[in-house]
Amino acid sequence: MRAITELIENTKEMQQLLAGLRNGAGHYQVAGLARAEKAAYVAALFHQTSPRPLLVVTQGARRAQDLALDLEVFVDRGRVCLFPDVEVLPHEEVAAPLEIMVSRLEVLEGLVRGERLLVVAPVDALLRALPPVEAFREGFVAIKAGEQADLDAVLAALVELGYERASMVEGPGQFAQRGGIVDIYPPTQAEPVRCEFFGDEIVSLRAFDPVTQRSMANLEEVQVGPAREVAAATADQAAEEILAMAARQAERIASLKGEKAARELLDRVRGHVEKLQEGVKFYGKDQYLPHLYPRLAMLLDYLPGGLLVIDEPERIWERVRILERELGEEITSLLEKGAVLPSYEKNFVGPDELARRAEDYPQVTLTTLPRKRKGGAITVQTRAPGAFHGKMKYLLQEVEKWRSQQYRVVLAMPGPDRAKRLAQSLTGEGLPVAYHSLIRQLPPGLVVSTGAVLSAGFELPALKLVVLTEEEMFGRRRKAVRTRTQHQVEYGAKRARLTHYGDLQRGDYVVHVNHGIGRYLGMETLEIGGVHKDYLVVQYAGEDKLYVPVEQVDLLQKYIGADDKPPRLYKLGSSEWSRVKKRVKESVQELAKDLLDLYAAREAIEGHAFSPDTPWQEEFEAAFMYEETPDQIRAVEEVKRDMESPRPMDRLLCGDVGYGKTEVAIRAAFKAVMDGKQVAVLVPTTILAQQHERTFKERFAGYPIRIETLSRFESRAEQRAIIKGLADGTVDIVIGTHRLLSSDIVFKSLGLMIIDEEQRFGVVQKEKLKAMRKNIDVLTLTATPIPRTLHMSLVGVRDMSIIETPPEGRYPIRTYVVEYNDEIIREAILRELDRGGQVYFVYNQIRSIDKMKSHLLELVPHARIVTAHGQMDERHLEQVMLDFLAGEYDILLCTTIIETGMDIGNVNTLIVCDADRMGLAQMYQLRGRVGRSNRVAYAYFTYRGNKILTEDAEKRLQAIREFTELGSGFKLAMRDLEIRGAGNILGSEQHGFIASVGFELYCRLLEESVKQLKGEVVQELPQPVLDLNVDAYVPDEYVDDSRQKVEIYKKVVAVKDLDGVDALAREAADRFGPVPEPVENLFQVARVKILARDVGITSLTREKDSVLLKFVPGLVLPWDLMTFLARKYRGKLLFQRGRIPQLRIKAREMSDPALLGLLGDVLTDLNTAWEQASGQ
Repeated sequence: MRAITELIENTKEMQQLLAGLRNGAGHYQVAGLARAEKAAYVAALFHQTSPRPLLVVTQGARRAQDLALDLEVFVDRGRVCLFPDVEVLPHEEVAAPLEIMVSRLEVLEGLVRGERLLVVAPVDALLRALPPVEAFREGFVAIKAGEQADLDAVLAALVELGYERASMVEGPGQFAQRGGIVDIYPPTQAEPVRCEFFGDEIVSLRAFDPVTQRSMANLEEVQVGPAREVAAATADQAAEEILAMAARQAERIASLKGEKAARELLDRVRGHVEKLQEGVKFYGKDQYLPHLYPRLAMLLDYLPGGLLVIDEPERIWERVRILERELGEEITSLLEKGAVLPSYEKNFVGPDELARRAEDYPQVTLTTLPRKRKGGAITVQTRAPGAFHGKMKYLLQEVEKWRSQQYRVVLAMPGPDRAKRLAQSLTGEGLPVAYHSLIRQLPPGLVVSTGAVLSAGFELPALKLVVLTEEEMFGRRRKAVRTRTQHQVEYGAKRARLTHYGDLQRGDYVVHVNHGIGRYLGMETLEIGGVHKDYLVVQYAGEDKLYVPVEQVDLLQKYIGADDKPPRLYKLGSSEWSRVKKRVKESVQELAKDLLDLYAAREAIEGHAFSPDTPWQEEFEAAFMYEETPDQIRAVEEVKRDMESPRPMDRLLCGDVGYGKTEVAIRAAFKAVMDGKQVAVLVPTTILAQQHERTFKERFAGYPIRIETLSRFESRAEQRAIIKGLADGTVDIVIGTHRLLSSDIVFKSLGLMIIDEEQRFGVVQKEKLKAMRKNIDVLTLTATPIPRTLHMSLVGVRDMSIIETPPEGRYPIRTYVVEYNDEIIREAILRELDRGGQVYFVYNQIRSIDKMKSHLLELVPHARIVTAHGQMDERHLEQVMLDFLAGEYDILLCTTIIETGMDIGNVNTLIVCDADRMGLAQMYQLRGRVGRSNRVAYAYFTYRGNKILTEDAEKRLQAIREFTELGSGFKLAMRDLEIRGAGNILGSEQHGFIASVGFELYCRLLEESVKQLKGEVVQELPQPVLDLNVDAYVPDEYVDDSRQKVEIYKKVVAVKDLDGVDALAREAADRFGPVPEPVENLFQVARVKILARDVGITSLTREKDSVLLKFVPGLVLPWDLMTFLARKYRGKLLFQRGRIPQLRIKAREMSDPALLGLLGDVLTDLNTAWEQASGQ
């Protein structure tokens, strides 16, 4: 909206302010600004004070985010940056959230490079010390294609900059080396980069996709900046200083707390110093920042010559005083306990120091009311526009009045589609409204609609300008979301695609299609008869081992069971596996038949075909307050298509909690009601019924649609009235528990049944639902993700819609994995209660839950705590949950019963005790209970400090810590959840079968059965068996990570055509460097296999001086073809006709590449000649 800022820039007040700044005025006050017009004035100031960078300081994080979002409407993309507070104290052994660290690094990098940025920061972020500007500026490595660089020096520099070495780069801050290829993922860049060295020359520099690992584009140069703020400092000189201070502090602690506490302090500090000297990453490193640099900096030091804008200074200094007091108390407590060294307080900037340094910068203060301050002052006349609450008649009247007074009116809607629809709707009502994606000019009397998200509207009478947002027009407030740069959006999208979790690791259980379940021991290269070959080694019961040649890698799958129990290993050579597989196959065929019969029966029934969308439907959907995700849009289209079809719908809608399933259901319900049909929404619990009632009534407000809830919380008289309304058709939508399935419930015209979490209903209810499905439309919602493999297996027998993409801008959940500590727990609870929120405290031991309640009351005496667990009476439990939902309690102390189905927006802190005892999927779902509103949510997974954790527990906790990043943790949790999802869809009786053969094989058998029953079995050409005795393998020197080796072999086995082999060869060269002979042979063997398959060859066997090729029995070789080839390869080929035709190729004393080259040439000619002969 550049036109708005240009109007402001030309005002008398703004010109006065700019003149004052040019003449050296140190302070200027702008009073009267209260809403989004603040952002417009700051943007105008930014445009007119080039080339200065500009820093806006706000009272808190929420205000900073709101202001940054408003500024993005008025300033070019990429200029506005948020510099958030770290939110983790320097000594805390927890990772600061990745998104926060990336945002901070982007700002610091941009400023040291001299980029002109408009930085928005809460004052908390200014009170944290930073490395000196010079040190940060020096922490960049410039890598240019074609230039000389020492590989070892580059690797050493990456470690120094805080990058973490990995076998494969998947997330920001990692690097990997494979021979002369180095992959680096700078946190502030959209894609990782691949540097290829030849000796000391960088021969190539490329961006690559972290999901596919393939290169995408060539680069000329890349600036690799620090992976962390505190990275580039060496600790050798600081070590002595730290240890000396620790010794002095230990003496003091010994006299206060005893020798044990002093010893613990010294041991901890020595461990940290060791890691600092070795350059090892550890959480809590930042506490030693004052020792790593001779002097420290603050954010203001990174803005030389910048302009400071202070938003509501009184509130900011009040916040600073509160922080100073709280921080002072915290540091005193930490020093007394021996948790930190005396130098710790230097990590923070004092209020006096901040005020003194701020005086070095020209300051513009923004205040709602004029205040007496030094320096110049201007007052801007602003007004809040009236609210119309969706009453279009009044909106039209007011806008028409403004237009007649030559006002400029801007209608800001979230997203261009809604802005266009609003313009069309108002124009249709007789008010001329233009739509513009970018408003470059605003002549008087113009009414324009545009796609822009602002926190609130405003009126500037002097400019005759009014800006209205959704809040004023329709009563819906914009959801505040975190500002993200384009590269963070791209990174999030890539991360969402990364769902490959089939990596084989030593010790994993595997399933061999022919031999059953064993344990994978790794890969071995064996030399047999002078030929090297890789084998996957699998341990079976007893001492049995199976060596699986890599070309049979497709027969081996990672075992994924139905639960966490380890499977039983089979004995090699026994018939037990065949019997199990036969049993599963029979069960799967029966399941596939049932599904197909049900599908066919529904196809044959004539149901109600709903009408196409009405204008009301379009208006209703346009009123949705968030931007739909592509998955949501697709799901809505699929549901509507089913409803408009004459056959009854039976669609399953899967999506994580908060991904927008309810909105899809609401649109389907609206469509049904518009066609005169009733809708039943069936939920498993009364709490869910109440939550859905609230959501539906909010969404349907303003429409003549009657919505009722039927559960035991309604009185008998109310229930009778609702039942009567269902029978006579006056109730349009009813939401209820299984009470809706009672025999006394009769609908006048039921058209749509929406079922939420069907798997949580009992057998009797499920049978009733099965009967109802035959003639009404049914939409089933589930929050448990469905595996893609299962989805593909059920194509054509079960209609599914999957919502995989999260809504744009959801706040990430701050996840901490820490030793249980009363102080941390108390702080976490108080922080949540101070902002008016509630807490889930998960304690999974019913016997001592009352004892834990007493302990929590000692920590937080004023908190209102209620307990809930599965052994309570159902009605009592339900009442407790409803009371908590109503805000009557602050803390719900409970077992894992909150794992599913709870959706309370006011609960944004989760504390879990003994998290090491829980499975990943369980932790993931618990974590999903918070973060459901427009607040930052916190999840603390704690374990007992005096307990030795098992290796598995450590891995799970590490995985949870990494949930906000790329990593195996996310993949594993999704896998565990998806297996639950599979059981939910297929029925609990299938759990045992999944467990007995593993999920992947189960899905393969199901897919085969479905295709067989549908008559879709495709006869594929038999795969040729190759016995060529050539060195075709991946040497350790080329790829030393066994998981990546298995990945290569899997791709080679799965490749279907020559183009695919060429692409694999290019990918190998791209990722691992020039392809060595054994790997080139591997690809050539794949080419030979494909060419042989296409002409009906069943085997290729290397004999003493030749290779024998056998064709499919009964194949007739055309005479012309044989004579053509015999003439071309004179004396080298010998054909033998018969029932099994054969071709012998002479190959005396040939090297492996020469032999494979000859076979490739002969088979290519054979294919060409065959095609020509067939075409005649």
